[in-house]
Amino acid sequence: MNKLPDGVLKYFWGDSLEELSWKRHKHYIAKTLLEKGDRNALKWLLGIADKKYLRTLVNEKKLDKKSKNFWNIYLS
Repeated sequence: MNKLPDGVLKYFWGDSLEELSWKRHKHYIAKTLLEKGDRNALKWLLGIADKKYLRTLVNEKKLDKKSKNFWNIYLS
């Protein structure tokens, strides 16, 4: 799946949306949505990415402290 849904694209207003794809930019997309995504964007993310990948991402990427704590609990 390459094309991102409209409800997700709104979080990437400063990026070239024509070039942004899940396949090539999944770390960046996932990190952004884990920190800023609304219910619909997170539902999409949780449907496309498995929890193991997201747990790894949460621990290796620099999320703010509250986001990191929340996602560690939620994904455990």
